[in-house]
Amino acid sequence: MSKDIILKAENISKQYRLGQVGTGTLTHDINRWWHQLRGKENPYLKVGDTNDRSTKGTSEYVWALQDINFEVERGEVLGIIGKNGAGKSTLLKILSKVTAPTTGSIKSRGRIASLLEVGTGFNGEMTGRENIFLNGAILGMTKKEIASKLDEIIEFSGCERYIDTPVKRYSSGMTVRLAFAVAAFLEPEILVIDEVLAVGDAEFQKKAIGKMQDISKGEGRTVLFVSHNMAAVKQLCTKGIVMENGKVVFEGNTNDGINYYLSLNSSNEAVLIKDIKERKGKGDIKIVDVKILDRNEKEIKILRTGEKVVINIYFESNTLKKYKKCRLSVAISNQGKDFILLSTELGANQYIDLYEKGCIEFVIPKLPLTKSNYNLEIFLESDTEIQDWIENALLFSVEDGVYYDGAMNYPKGWEGKTVLFDYTYSIKND
Repeated sequence: MSKDIILKAENISKQYRLGQVGTGTLTHDINRWWHQLRGKENPYLKVGDTNDRSTKGTSEYVWALQDINFEVERGEVLGIIGKNGAGKSTLLKILSKVTAPTTGSIKSRGRIASLLEVGTGFNGEMTGRENIFLNGAILGMTKKEIASKLDEIIEFSGCERYIDTPVKRYSSGMTVRLAFAVAAFLEPEILVIDEVLAVGDAEFQKKAIGKMQDISKGEGRTVLFVSHNMAAVKQLCTKGIVMENGKVVFEGNTNDGINYYLSLNSSNEAVLIKDIKERKGKGDIKIVDVKILDRNEKEIKILRTGEKVVINIYFESNTLKKYKKCRLSVAISNQGKDFILLSTELGANQYIDLYEKGCIEFVIPKLPLTKSNYNLEIFLESDTEIQDWIENALLFSVEDGVYYDGAMNYPKGWEGKTVLFDYTYSIKND
């Protein structure tokens, strides 16, 4: 059975000159023109640093994207994930024809609607209603076609009271609501969504994800989705690519892609935990590996609220002696770097003895975390002396599960900001 390819990226690369607007100097433009006239390659394509925002670099040119190749079939939802600065937004701008690639080409079949940044494509002086018609016209739709969808767009956006108010007076959340509704209901063949959904509240994010699922599964249209919310990516996407420093480093199954991305962020892919330099302590005993297991003892990095979780912490010592009065602390912080779970030691005022090497099994019987991304921090001491302290030991993601039987787990908008707890209650009448 032949593939129904609706979007294809071939050898896409994008080069920028740092600190400059446009391509740079008149000398460089003339040089490019002279090489093109003689049928030769652009000379500035041979120079340039990799897109790594954390390093200074040696060239005034940088490759935001390098040799990007992928295909998307009709009805697929492609998740594009990666760190900040990996090139995700640049790629979407090229796919949306907002900017042109330096090399390579994009082949697409059908209209592309994009939701890239808050307010992109909206005229602040025009009302919400006028902007709906403006965006529809940009997509090539007639006034009659847009009018037939107008009521659905307004209702979905939840901005009916302000629909005849200039958009410049909208909040960022209202702007995103209206922009998404326009992009989704004007029936493009390809819908491109950047991280902007994070601006909306929890209720709208749920509605938006549900609409994107309807678009792809029910209507057979294609969605490209960029997000740092791994639970949303897993729920929505049928395929994933992981980007790092302007390159695609993984393409395939969504779950495998998420695990690959999380392993990059926790330094487990390029650097083993035992080789992490950013740690504190004397170092006679070191943490060499950390694994999170589910109730079936299978290693995972996407956990579920309410389920049993086992954290295996492997250690080694550089001596053969026995270390007495050891204590282990495990802390979990959210994306805002706030600690929301903390175990100060293995049992109240209880100590353990550690030998040459082994594994400490840390069990959470019922995971109380709400849906979000989290970081694991580990602290190990012996006889009140810090031995090893790793602040960024492991990055993992939690998706919704059942914590309270038959009841809503937590209010909307509290994802990643709170924890759940067991309790009982009784009513005593006077």
